[in-house]
Amino acid sequence: MIDGALDGILPVDKPVGPTSHDIVTQARRALGRRRIGHTGTLDPFASGLMLLCIGRATRLAEYLTGMDKTYTATVRLGVSTDTLDLDGEVTAVSDDWARLNVEVIEAAASPLRGAILQVPPQFSAKKVDGVAMHRRARRGEVVHLEPRPVTVHELTIESIELPDVRFTCRCSSGTYVRSLARDLGEALGVGGHLTELRRTSVGDRGVASSLTLAELGDPARVRGAWLNPLESLAHLPRIDVDGASVEALGHGKAVAVPDVPDSPVAAVAAEGRLVAVGVVADGFLRPRKVFVG
Repeated sequence: MIDGALDGILPVDKPVGPTSHDIVTQARRALGRRRIGHTGTLDPFASGLMLLCIGRATRLAEYLTGMDKTYTATVRLGVSTDTLDLDGEVTAVSDDWARLNVEVIEAAASPLRGAILQVPPQFSAKKVDGVAMHRRARRGEVVHLEPRPVTVHELTIESIELPDVRFTCRCSSGTYVRSLARDLGEALGVGGHLTELRRTSVGDRGVASSLTLAELGDPARVRGAWLNPLESLAHLPRIDVDGASVEALGHGKAVAVPDVPDSPVAAVAAEGRLVAVGVVADGFLRPRKVFVG
């Protein structure tokens, strides 16, 4: 159990098997806190870094969800499934993967890099008319989904042991690695699905600094991995504010911040305490999330 007055971010290494909701439930039990959320779902078959937002830090989730993410993944060529992963029903099989080679696979992967348009999976948490796609899919519904712009900053083929191809990718928030596996298989004319997926980083935060589920019950390990709200916002520009501005921001009022570029920012008091997260526009900081008062 941790001090109920603490608000912050706890990085956890999700194992294969439980859902993201299961991880939150276990964290609530281990930490003795009810107000816990997370910044990005991992499917049950996937493992890796989840950032748990605890206490008032749940209000910061929107500023953490949009960070780039890095994954390692394995796609099995020649077998397509309805979920685009190993938990789904097989929809097509091809033995043509045996004719493929490194050069052909690298060429097929090339168009998947950079700014691309990607069709989300039918089985996903994406909501259409207020209903999650995976619920519609399990009811047998097939919904036409428009391709969405995403960015695959890096995609590196790490090894090829046909029919399996292992790769790493760093991509923008909202990118589906399952869709990358599908698109690679389709480009090769053989189909494909993910058999492994591990999230290794969110922004600059790597999985190596995270806790296992067993360590959630160890107060010393929890304290060592704990990020206070300001630490979790290291990717945002920081503005130091004086006492008068702290009071104004605490009441939800805008304050003048000349010579600061327009952008989301973290406003910080002299003692290094997070005051607010807001948006600078036209020389004024307008608070969106206030952490004083």
